[in-house]
Amino acid sequence: MTETCSIHQQVPPMIEHFDHITVVISDVEAAKHFFGLLGFKEDKAVVIKGPVFSSYMGVEGIEAEHITLALENCSPRIEVQLLKYRQPVPLPAPTTGNLAKLGFNHICFAVDNLDAEVDRLKAAGIKLRNEVITFHRRKLIFLCGPDGITVELAEWL
Repeated sequence: MTETCSIHQQVPPMIEHFDHITVVISDVEAAKHFFGLLGFKEDKAVVIKGPVFSSYMGVEGIEAEHITLALENCSPRIEVQLLKYRQPVPLPAPTTGNLAKLGFNHICFAVDNLDAEVDRLKAAGIKLRNEVITFHRRKLIFLCGPDGITVELAEWL
């Protein structure tokens, strides 16, 4: 009897590509400015509220500004979504910038010329968390992002 199914068959991956990250922020304009310096442009802005969003997000009585930023001419599409709560008041996160905590650590974007980007961002007032290092065939730097989040830039060597 011939087997028609093999345990060695490749199963196609379920994930196609990275879609977006959502960042809860306190200052919409400051966050748009920061991500704008990285090349993100505002694509749409809406207010989310009501029972559908409360149920989906698991946040009773949610009302929040939801701003979608996207990299132009990028395929696949890459988005940063900003969420500014009107209700409820967001919980403080005193350890957001502590990279030794459990949970979200940082997001990293690839760049063509890390040194040029660092110079440009420093000139625009963006603070760096560290010095450039080389690790796993990449030059890397951490930036201080909005509301204490950490954003990394990487140049593949």
